[in-house]
Amino acid sequence: MKKLIPSAQVPLSKPTTAANKAANQAAKPSDSGFAYTLPFFESLVDLALAEAKQAGATDAGAEVSEGCGLSVSVRNGELENVERNRDKSLGVTVYVGQRRGNASTSDFSPAAIKQTVRAAYDIARFTAEDLFARLPDEEDISPVSDRTRGLDLFHPWAVTSEQAAQLALECEAAALSVDKRITNSEGAAVSAQQSQFFSAHTHGFRGGYATSRHSLSVSPIAGKGDNMQRDGWYSSQRKSDELASAQAVGRYAAERALSRLKSRKISTRECPVLFESPLAAGLLGTFVQAVSGGALYRKSSFLLDSMGKMVFPKHMDISEDPFVMGGKGSSPFDDEGVRVQARQVLEAGRVRGYFLSSYSARKLGMRTTGNAGGSHNLTFTSRLTLPGDDLDAMLQRLGTGLFVTELMGQGVNYVTGDYSRGASGFWVEKGRIKYPVHEITIAGNMKAMFKGIVAVGADTYNYGAKTVGSILIDKMKIAGS
Repeated sequence: MKKLIPSAQVPLSKPTTAANKAANQAAKPSDSGFAYTLPFFESLVDLALAEAKQAGATDAGAEVSEGCGLSVSVRNGELENVERNRDKSLGVTVYVGQRRGNASTSDFSPAAIKQTVRAAYDIARFTAEDLFARLPDEEDISPVSDRTRGLDLFHPWAVTSEQAAQLALECEAAALSVDKRITNSEGAAVSAQQSQFFSAHTHGFRGGYATSRHSLSVSPIAGKGDNMQRDGWYSSQRKSDELASAQAVGRYAAERALSRLKSRKISTRECPVLFESPLAAGLLGTFVQAVSGGALYRKSSFLLDSMGKMVFPKHMDISEDPFVMGGKGSSPFDDEGVRVQARQVLEAGRVRGYFLSSYSARKLGMRTTGNAGGSHNLTFTSRLTLPGDDLDAMLQRLGTGLFVTELMGQGVNYVTGDYSRGASGFWVEKGRIKYPVHEITIAGNMKAMFKGIVAVGADTYNYGAKTVGSILIDKMKIAGS
């Protein structure tokens, strides 16, 4: 019997390597790494809005942004790629009555900004009228107290390419040293990224801030020939000193790859399915897309008119909180400068909120929810979950069935809810992993899958802006040999 693979969440530990220590000591809050300041961006936005007003625009909005970073990859002990990125952009949206036009430029000179505003104005003049095309209503604009709210989102990492390469090499070496059956590597990578923006529009909004996102990843290969398996792992944080250590990431990635050796197919059947927590976040993402404004007003969602209706079992809740300190989905306002707030999206299985921008809300005859640009820090929970419901406990709940650890393809039909994806994982009997499986397809319908959730684990994992434990669904169709 294969050893039970570890819980999906690698414990965070401060890197202890010399490369990491040097990199973290070099990072100071004042060393932003940006080429421009937010006050300068503010002056560019003011210039764009003044030009739009002079051109004859009814209303206008503008945003200036820049991003920069370093990405380094290694493979089999050798440096493979070093890439530094730096980009900038100014975008303008002009309204002429109920006609809207957009244009952008990467040239920050006054002449280029004036030309960009003129281009947006000309597009608006010749665009068909749209009754819903206008800036957010003034009563929905984020208050100044929220716009200036500090959420601990910016932590630049002054890592050099040499330090990043050393860290990636240590991560890959840690994976390769776990077992002689780790025979190859698809490489390891380190990324340090940061961005900032400032935006304003003529309905009274002004605001901007900086963010950072850093990561460390590796993908080892186990076995040889027909019995070769690949897996990987990563750590991603806003603060570099909160990344999991290179040794922890490498070791766990290797253990995952080793656990998949001697995979086999299983026969076609119907059985319970347990989704590993990183994959469970994908199920939450499917729900978010299905109840988002664009899908709803286009009538391309399997959850049309679901407000107030039972979509999940009574024990399920989904909360949204944009004000989590350092959260990957945190923001003091949405992409339109609209107020955001903590709320219950799902309560006792019943839909209490959609994800709407000002435009999609108007199309639906509703009010914006402050989700222009996407959702904020979602947490998917079950009222039945106990503190001890770790992965082992969830496997016991599964009993006999399929534990899925990898999905392939994009097999979700958002109009019908039909779900079909390639999968691999482990066959479980009486709560214990028996053997790894691959080359199978799991299928169902999202409506039935949502209502068939019988348990959510306490083995929570944060995947981007979503936090959820492993999810157990009572039955799905498995297409095998």
